[in-house]
Amino acid sequence: MARVVVSEFVTLDGIFEDPGGSENFERGGWAFQFERGEDGDKFKLDETMGSDAMLLGRRTFEEFAKHWPSRDGEFADKFNDSTKYVVSSTLTDPEAVWANSQVVGLDDVAALRDGAGGDIVVHGSGALVRALLDADLVDELRLMVFPVVLGSGKRLLDELSSPKRLALAEVRQVGPDGVTILIYRPAGDDA
Repeated sequence: MARVVVSEFVTLDGIFEDPGGSENFERGGWAFQFERGEDGDKFKLDETMGSDAMLLGRRTFEEFAKHWPSRDGEFADKFNDSTKYVVSSTLTDPEAVWANSQVVGLDDVAALRDGAGGDIVVHGSGALVRALLDADLVDELRLMVFPVVLGSGKRLLDELSSPKRLALAEVRQVGPDGVTILIYRPAGDDA
């Protein structure tokens, strides 16, 4: 059985918008102001190499498709070769934009999850993450928390339809700047 794993870069105040600085958010690029060290890099590489597919919202897919196809190396090759599922009601031909991509509906995610395979990793895609949490389709939530407060920007976990109770499975500090990885799993018995 596959697992849906949400993996996000977030600030202390829950902002996930534009961690790399390529989306023209005035406070973007915040993730690259911190050293996550070899352990943080290894965590992301292991996560990527251990995944079977990506699940993305349309905006994140389009942003990734601008950058990843032209990159190479172990990480980029895995991203480019992976199956990419895009939840969208407007995108019609994602394969033309980025190889191994197909449109699915939110209703299809449960079937993907119930199928054979390993981790299906969600990056970015805030609206999709919230919809997956609301539908109880997230098996693991991985947050790489950067020690900065931005004060404004898009928050990852705003506007859920109901509270979701999570159990902390792991805490790990990586790098010299205090970047912290928090891994949560559903706890059941929602609050």
